[in-house]
Amino acid sequence: MDADVSAQALERWLAALEQRHLANLTPSEVARALRALSSCYVERRAKLAHGGALDTAGKRAAFALFYAPLHFLVVREIIRALPDAGVTQIVDVGCGTGAAGAAWALEIGGTRVRGIDRNPWAIAEANWTYAQLGLPGRASRDDVTRLTLRSVPGSGVLAAYTINELSAPARLTLLDQLLRARRQGARVLVIEPIAKRMSGWWSQWEQAFEQVAGVAQEWRFAVPLPPRQWALGRAAGLDPRELTARSLWL
Repeated sequence: MDADVSAQALERWLAALEQRHLANLTPSEVARALRALSSCYVERRAKLAHGGALDTAGKRAAFALFYAPLHFLVVREIIRALPDAGVTQIVDVGCGTGAAGAAWALEIGGTRVRGIDRNPWAIAEANWTYAQLGLPGRASRDDVTRLTLRSVPGSGVLAAYTINELSAPARLTLLDQLLRARRQGARVLVIEPIAKRMSGWWSQWEQAFEQVAGVAQEWRFAVPLPPRQWALGRAAGLDPRELTARSLWL
């Protein structure tokens, strides 16, 4: 997709996010919810498996307004830096609000996205995201821990900010599925936060990917957040000056 068109689509989506999620909440209320949400991710991760990250309207708005654009920008920058990231379609495993898969799709020209998540709110939000960004795509409900991926050559499989929330047995199951997708000809991209204390399982996955010619990388991008996201992050006590992530790429 043309860079100007992509930038315009992103700008429209961000404006629509504000209108959608600040209709019944003030920025201060969203910032307080963002502090609680960030604490859930960092300090009380056991709650994630039971939906604790999205159990209130404030947390859902905070996730959609702050983390979704953050994930979009991180994925966009990674896709720009990776070789051969063009794919015919994308399966976004644990798609959340759809932002990560949408970033990949938009960056390579607007390819189709299939989002998968178990949370009904996230599914509805992902379908809204695809529509706002003008992407052909559909999110549907499924459990990634029992998912059977059927990939075709030239397709892409994305697991962004998802695997760290799974139990150890579920992670192993999904690892097998992702490696199988690669054997079927798909390109596979895993993205997680860079903080090592959040991902003790990472070294095992890194070894598994490298055994089949995968690449593990850490990323730091000096990309400024849009004004609303920057303000929310600062108000919530976060430091949004730099975008960071780590990835596995097959």
